[in-house]
Amino acid sequence: MNIPLKNDWGQVLEQEFEKDYYKHLREFLKTEYGSHTIYPDMYDIFNALRFTDFQEVKVVILGQDPYHGPNQAHGLSFSVQPGVPVPPSLKNMYQELAADVDFKIPSHGYLKEWADQGVLLLNNVLTVRAHQAHSHKNQGWERFTNQVIDALNQKDHPVVFLLWGAAAQKKIELIDTDKHYILKAPHPSPLSAHRGFFGCRHFSKTNAILKQENLTPVNWQLSLTVNPDK
Repeated sequence: MNIPLKNDWGQVLEQEFEKDYYKHLREFLKTEYGSHTIYPDMYDIFNALRFTDFQEVKVVILGQDPYHGPNQAHGLSFSVQPGVPVPPSLKNMYQELAADVDFKIPSHGYLKEWADQGVLLLNNVLTVRAHQAHSHKNQGWERFTNQVIDALNQKDHPVVFLLWGAAAQKKIELIDTDKHYILKAPHPSPLSAHRGFFGCRHFSKTNAILKQENLTPVNWQLSLTVNPDK
């Protein structure tokens, strides 16, 4: 289960993988993957960290736990695998993008193009049982992802954190708000998007901050059709 991170995150998190809580988490996951259907595939658990090097992170979009339906989750928050229908929260993100930055809505929900540009698509919990939301809560993942946030807090340049919903906003206490930028809004879920996610303009605000900090803005526009090898 402990798949080494071969990029710079490996060194950043090296000590974390040796701690007792992570060893317990690893044993828990071995049992879970052996006896239940768990998402994402075990080889995709750390994709958020694999696809976006520590040194390249300039934006963080924090999700809760992975999608728990078949073939959806692949280790990036809010993203689904090619060929899978776009989930409701991501549809609402696309709607806000279209209103905010003249975004053309694609036919898919595969967000790796954002990850490739320094957008860390991190979930708070990295695994879940099929059809059981939050089923891997309080097993150790929260401590691990807190350490990811803490490491980002030490970066030389500012990072923009997009924290949508109460669960994501709990991470604020880990972030030096004198150094980094936090954009808060309700979660894009259909249950809450109308309470202030729509109209938040977080995508254009993020790029304005990046320009102000002499960092390259994110091209939020995704390919209209999916190319999973890109």
